[in-house]
Amino acid sequence: MKRTLLLLVATLLCGAAVAQETYPVNGSHDERPQLFAFTNANIVVKAGEVIRNGTLLVDGKHIAALGRNQSVPKGYVTVDLQGKFIYPSFIDAFSEYGQASRSQRSQSVSGGRRSQIFESTKQGAYGWNEAIRPEVAAKETFSVNEKQTEELRKIGFGAVQSIVRDGIARGSSVVATLANARENEVIILPDAGAHYSFNKGGAETSYPSSLMGTIALLRQTYYDSQWYTTQHEEYNISLEAFGKLQNLPQFFEVDDVLDVLRADKIAKEFGKSYIIKAGGNEYQRLEDVRATGASLIVPLVFPKVYDVEDPADARNVTLAQLKHWEMAPANAAMLEKAGVRFALSPIGLGNLRDFWTNLRLALDNGLSQGYALRALTEIPAEMLGVSDKLGTLERGKLANFIITSDTLFKEGTIIYENWVQGEKFVATKVDVQYITGEYATTLPGAGAARLFIGERDGKLTAHLKVGNDTAETKVTATRTGDLLSFSFNPKGQEGTTRISGYIADDHPLSLRGEAVQPDGTVSAWAATHTAAYTAKASPRLRKTNAVSEGEVIYPFVAYGNTKLPEAKTVLITNATVWTNEADGILENTDILLAGGKIKAVGKNLSAAGATVIDGTGKHVTPGIIDEHSHIAISRGVNEGSHSVTAEVRIGDVVNSEDINIYRQLAGGVTTSHLLHGSANSIGGQSQLIKLRWGKNPEGLKFGGNDGFIKFALGENVKQSNWGITGSRFPQTRMGVEQVYYDAFTRAKEYKARMAAGDQTLRRNLTLDALVEILDKKRFITCHSYVQSEINMLMHVGDSMGFQVNTFTHILEGYKVADKMASRQIAGASFADWWAYKMEVQEAIPYNAYLMHKQHVLTAINSDDAEMARRLNQEAAKAVKYGGVSEEEALKMVTLNPAEILHVGNRVGSLAPGKDADVVVWSDRPLSIYAKAEKTFVDGVKYWDIEEDAAKQQALAAERARLIRKSLQAKSGGGVTQRPTAQPNMEYHCDTIGEIGEFEIHTH
Repeated sequence: MKRTLLLLVATLLCGAAVAQETYPVNGSHDERPQLFAFTNANIVVKAGEVIRNGTLLVDGKHIAALGRNQSVPKGYVTVDLQGKFIYPSFIDAFSEYGQASRSQRSQSVSGGRRSQIFESTKQGAYGWNEAIRPEVAAKETFSVNEKQTEELRKIGFGAVQSIVRDGIARGSSVVATLANARENEVIILPDAGAHYSFNKGGAETSYPSSLMGTIALLRQTYYDSQWYTTQHEEYNISLEAFGKLQNLPQFFEVDDVLDVLRADKIAKEFGKSYIIKAGGNEYQRLEDVRATGASLIVPLVFPKVYDVEDPADARNVTLAQLKHWEMAPANAAMLEKAGVRFALSPIGLGNLRDFWTNLRLALDNGLSQGYALRALTEIPAEMLGVSDKLGTLERGKLANFIITSDTLFKEGTIIYENWVQGEKFVATKVDVQYITGEYATTLPGAGAARLFIGERDGKLTAHLKVGNDTAETKVTATRTGDLLSFSFNPKGQEGTTRISGYIADDHPLSLRGEAVQPDGTVSAWAATHTAAYTAKASPRLRKTNAVSEGEVIYPFVAYGNTKLPEAKTVLITNATVWTNEADGILENTDILLAGGKIKAVGKNLSAAGATVIDGTGKHVTPGIIDEHSHIAISRGVNEGSHSVTAEVRIGDVVNSEDINIYRQLAGGVTTSHLLHGSANSIGGQSQLIKLRWGKNPEGLKFGGNDGFIKFALGENVKQSNWGITGSRFPQTRMGVEQVYYDAFTRAKEYKARMAAGDQTLRRNLTLDALVEILDKKRFITCHSYVQSEINMLMHVGDSMGFQVNTFTHILEGYKVADKMASRQIAGASFADWWAYKMEVQEAIPYNAYLMHKQHVLTAINSDDAEMARRLNQEAAKAVKYGGVSEEEALKMVTLNPAEILHVGNRVGSLAPGKDADVVVWSDRPLSIYAKAEKTFVDGVKYWDIEEDAAKQQALAAERARLIRKSLQAKSGGGVTQRPTAQPNMEYHCDTIGEIGEFEIHTH
């Protein structure tokens, strides 16, 4: 027998929606009153406020009244809920509902070695870059989608913020209910918010081709918008729209916790307060996220369990992936505990049926029921500015509410109905106890079978019997409303068969859906109720994969620490100390580190409470400094789309989670100069970092140092090996020279207008950086190889009033060393690389020695994540090729790069008062047998060879635990994903795009 919660006369619902005032009616007007009284209900007004045995009155689209002793006026249809519950319908604060699907193309595809597009292809008076599209209004493209509304209403949603997810500046959004009515009737806030992202989407313009370019473009757009309001020379639809959007709530979509911090940095620069749609891994940098003060929209999307049954597959999954699979469900609870305000959203779910499964998993992992309700109702309403209409059940608000069988988050609770703008939508047809029974079905690959569905402790139980076999096959069964899912391991087969179904009819009771076999074959599935069945009582099964047992580590990769190490007072005794000072190499000497500084160097030192390290037989040196590095950079080392991109900043995209930081600490490196690549004549601003393993991106930055910028000469700049059409200027070495003259001519004019106080001057981030060079506030590191080009840039500098600080690579430096020395230009060279492309065919391994002999301040660098682990050995090659002393060779990777980078007053030598960046070696530091046993940065021990051995054991044990847990989850019916190898991205000078798909390793 069909059972429904509410028995209402069907004719009362026909034509129930009030006709829109401005639309004509083809026929007789039929505007019937929609008056409903829901009595004997537990009305949850909002989290923490419940009216027991109350009455809710609905008049049309709105709530007319509610209360415990509320009388029912005449004319109302009374519905006795018999103790059922009423909750506010949910609000999805971040949705694509109602918008046409768009292909989201990766930024790394455009701007790389393909045909390049430099201006917008969009016709009209729009901005130059297609990724900046603030003129887009979601209200103009929004359309009601009945299929989507039904899916969302079934899981409890009654309203959404609809967004066009395309571009960096995405325009405005709209808030609409999920009623089946005209767009004019469901839109309740036509201009809800302004939206941004770090994804250029479908823009044809090549720029930006990197994350740092994306950030620079957005920053420039903010400044352009400010300028636009004061100028009268140009009409720009995009800038005009961008300015108008600033009065709306500001939303920013990101997919990673480091991007949360990057978005917040932009917000702080321009006085904005972003509501950030996050990626679900905020727990990995929880304190940093909390410190932003930003509100978040958190997706209820968790990774599928990794199928690690095959050891070969298990090797392809990283510790970070395994830990995130385990800990992602605890993200919301950790945010709540930290006091971070957030809403929950189903955005990103491949299947909306997983929403309640994931929500309950979040609750199992500590999210409180009260906050869960707020995060789905009140908080999104507040974020969207519709608290006067939605979010709670109050008089005058829209009649958006759900009716449930019990308290909302209780296991087994059913959403019966979802009322949207006073209109009833049935979410569930049949109570849980009435789908129990025996069903006849046919299983793909197995034939006829009987499916037994029972109920125990409010949960479904199930098993199968195939054919005439009396043996039972255990089935994992779950239900959300009318939606059902089953999974089981077929007898005699490997893998899991999964069935997704729904209640198709209730007379006779039948189920339909699709079955996915272990080999991925999909087929239709159906089952028909044939007899009653009652499950046998048995102990409740414990969930094996619901609750996280792991700890957050910093950074969230292998070898991360559960707690950040701290500086201590350390006394290293009786060591051979390579001071790089006038004292030279001191035998049987002590060195005292305290307060992050070198306190003293001498004999017979002592310090109360110090950790003492016996340095007998050991060698102590300053930390190694890599003048040319590309580690720890997120999503693109080159912004190669334009010839001059001085506006981009490596500092915006520092990646604190790069394992190369730890690996290079193991090689004694303590400071790295992170450079833009060499794809263009004037590249981006560099970032000097200290390898403070576990610190966030800002915590890695050296601090208090001069700024640098990357220039480049040679084949990469003129795109010699790119093989593209529609290429950007320049294509010749002559053109490269012209780029420099043009850029600095413009910079001088810009500087003059600034000095004159020109109020019409548009702030230009590219020219800002070039003016800093002219003012000797920013310094040039230039990628270089060939003598003629090096001479050219020195001449341009002489002509235009700037000087190159460092020629890096400089493999023909031995030819121009005298000219470099006369201008006090430094050289940072490879030790012995040659013959890997045409422009290095005259390179020689004596280059560093010959420059050093000509009194050029000379360093040896890596430009390679792997080589940086052995820079001590690279320095030793200067001893082999040229006979440089060991002490002078060591300076080429310590003191000399410190002086080149203008931080020699802080690092590079061991002297009292300098930063305690110190390495303890097992042997003479340039020996191939030398191992860095301990590496200190600011007096903090970030590397210890003995502790590393213990870490490796702990890492293996943690992987083993997570793999066991993954296997348990799989055997329990968990949906799996096959691990795929994700090698760590290692950039070089010419890597183009966000993921380096055009890498050809020519440096």
